[in-house]
Amino acid sequence: MQRRGIWLGLGAILMVVAVGLAFYQQQLRDPAKGEPQGGPIELPSTAGEFSLSQLDDDQLAVIFFGYTWCPDVCPMSLAVVRQVMGRLDPEQRRRVVPLMISLDPERDTLTRLEEYLAFFGEGFIGATGSQDALEALAERYGVVWRRVATPDSAMAYTIDHSASLFLVDRDGEIRRRVLHSPTSGPLQAALEQALAEG
Repeated sequence: MQRRGIWLGLGAILMVVAVGLAFYQQQLRDPAKGEPQGGPIELPSTAGEFSLSQLDDDQLAVIFFGYTWCPDVCPMSLAVVRQVMGRLDPEQRRRVVPLMISLDPERDTLTRLEEYLAFFGEGFIGATGSQDALEALAERYGVVWRRVATPDSAMAYTIDHSASLFLVDRDGEIRRRVLHSPTSGPLQAALEQALAEG
């Protein structure tokens, strides 16, 4: 009897999680939101004031929205970017600028971002901004995110966020949107195509 109660409890928890995930996925592809528009990015960064307009004509930024306290998706995505960067030849690597935009400006100072991103490669840039600036930017790029209180955790809160990678040129045009993947294949293919297009 006790075992049956445990199974019923687990089933209820799984149902809640499944419904939550379904809602979250629906938000990510809500047709009313339209396709991500992209556009300019100008934020304080670990490399000084960052602007897409600073990129050369043949360069692309690989942009990821996340935060340094993220337990799984962020380090996995950044590791994928690192793997792909390691496979590029020197000229291709010059044309790619990896940029992580933190959605947690309260904890992610530029110093913290610099220390965190050093684990993934010296070419990685971290940026963040005010809450208002991040909300406007996330809306233009179709990024869904929200702060979730975790009172029983030492972290106090986490941030749920979508995890696409964006290949963006100096004009803020999204050349490719790469859905989250634990493997490097999708990003590698998208980046090679975008670089070949010039």
